[in-house]
Amino acid sequence: MNPYPPEWDALEEEQPKVESESPPPQEQVRPGRQIPPPRTRPRQPERRQGGGRLSVLALAISVLALVLSAAALFLVLRPEEKPEEPPAPPPVEEPTTFRFGDRVLTPLEGMPLNPYDQSAFSVDSEGRITYEKEGKRAKTGVDVSTYQKEIDWQAVAADGIDFAILRLGYRGYTEGGLFLDQTFEANLRGALDAGLEVGVYFFSQAITPEEAEAEAAYILNAIEGYEITYPVAFDWEPIAPGNGARTDGLDNDTLTRCAAAFCEKVRGAGLEPAVYFNQSLGYLRYDLRELTEYDLWLAEYDVEPDFYYHFDLWQYTHTGRVAGIEGDVDLDLDLR
Repeated sequence: MNPYPPEWDALEEEQPKVESESPPPQEQVRPGRQIPPPRTRPRQPERRQGGGRLSVLALAISVLALVLSAAALFLVLRPEEKPEEPPAPPPVEEPTTFRFGDRVLTPLEGMPLNPYDQSAFSVDSEGRITYEKEGKRAKTGVDVSTYQKEIDWQAVAADGIDFAILRLGYRGYTEGGLFLDQTFEANLRGALDAGLEVGVYFFSQAITPEEAEAEAAYILNAIEGYEITYPVAFDWEPIAPGNGARTDGLDNDTLTRCAAAFCEKVRGAGLEPAVYFNQSLGYLRYDLRELTEYDLWLAEYDVEPDFYYHFDLWQYTHTGRVAGIEGDVDLDLDLR
């Protein structure tokens, strides 16, 4: 193995000639014997200046190799960076629902909700419900028809009743004729004379908006000249199947348009219109969003109304008892 760099092989070929020292005086030798030449010790070649540069280069290469090795070691030993996970999608909110019987319903978008404080309802010793909030007490009323027969309105007023809503008439559910309630005129005069505030309702069986307008016109004609300060209400109710009702199969959109047409006719006469309905009609038939401009009169028989949407008047029982009225009567609260 050659211990020197390859460049040094060339250097040895260029070694300077070595001159021998002058020999000392030779002894006389015997003739015939050849004296060998004196031995000389070769001189070591001088290293040229370029060897230093080579040493620096070798050192630089070594340092570079060390740096590269350290970098490679760092890359090997450093913890793996987990790939950045994409942002999680926003949580999907479950739609708001509520129950009505065995049905799960989705609220009508844009329909005002029930605003009443359940804790503000209370039941008195006579079984009547009151509502008082922030010092304001709801008015108590009755709604009556020929089924209550003759009524002593002075006794009714003395028993804490503030208003009465009277059935003015009805449309026949088979042939569609318009009829006046037999006790309406007597009830109208009696309630007004007793100082009660009075409204009226009409039992509708309209199947077109035009028929609903005709019912409203019938009412306006019957109450002309009387002071009606409470709502004039559209009371459409389905007839039990099998009775041949002309309203069988009436679709929800037409029913809603009938109610709106009635109310617009009443409002055009300067009176206050309303729509009467129970929970089933309110949830499953009417589009109440089309009727929010009018008073909504809810029939729900309970000690607290849990109807999901806004309403203005509440019929809370059909078995109420009031002095001056024989038998059961509907009781109402005006929550406006």
